[in-house]
Amino acid sequence: MREYDFYIVPTPIGNLGDITYRAIEVLNSVDLIACEDSRVTQKLLNHFNIRTKCVSYHKYNEKERVEEIVNFLSQGNKMALVSDAGTPLICDPGSVIVKELRKHGYRVSALPGANAFVTFLSQISREDESFTFIGFLPKKINQIEQIVKKYEQQNLVFYESPNRIIDTLNCIKTVNPIAQIAIGRELTKMFEEVIVDNVENIINKFEKDLPKGEFVVMIFADKQNFEDAELYKKVKLLQDKGYSAKDISIILSELYEINKNKIYKFAIGK
Repeated sequence: MREYDFYIVPTPIGNLGDITYRAIEVLNSVDLIACEDSRVTQKLLNHFNIRTKCVSYHKYNEKERVEEIVNFLSQGNKMALVSDAGTPLICDPGSVIVKELRKHGYRVSALPGANAFVTFLSQISREDESFTFIGFLPKKINQIEQIVKKYEQQNLVFYESPNRIIDTLNCIKTVNPIAQIAIGRELTKMFEEVIVDNVENIINKFEKDLPKGEFVVMIFADKQNFEDAELYKKVKLLQDKGYSAKDISIILSELYEINKNKIYKFAIGK
């Protein structure tokens, strides 16, 4: 096996049995492991009887650690980078040091392994393979709405926390009231749950009993749903102006060549 100076090593997102043999081999062979939280990583290392020392490397000290790591490698040592769970550089620290190491000519290699959104997507049936992954959404509602609108016709995948999930779903509902959603939580763990339903039903379910755990979410890009959502908006606009369901069906069918019966059903809520 070819040796590298610096390894990107994915760690299990829940089930410790998902670690690869090669990951264990690399973590055993390097001289130092850079990790987000040494307490979390130490549990993993202890489980597999790995005695390699750790040094903290997280988003708050990422730039400070760069010089130390470069100096350490310059002495002929080898290192690995892990995150608390999943793959470094995928919504986790690592970008700064990898950029610096490549600039200095160090050999960097990434191992394949666990990743939450890939694990999630592998059990979600989609019309096509294309999707857009944006990591964590911004905090402001208007920014979330802009993103949802921008990717209305694409499968949009993101991470969300338990304390924000209902607000985010309500934001999606504002943009597209009939959005089809897939949600996964506690992936690979005992209480793993994957739900595929429309946004309103999921909101109702979570308002009654909000589950714990981090979420992976996908808003489906379905052409029919997109067209229906646009029709819904047009119907709602005319309803707000006082038009009857019959008048709305006549107006929109003339303007957009849409079936009258379909419009009428939307207007009366069927």
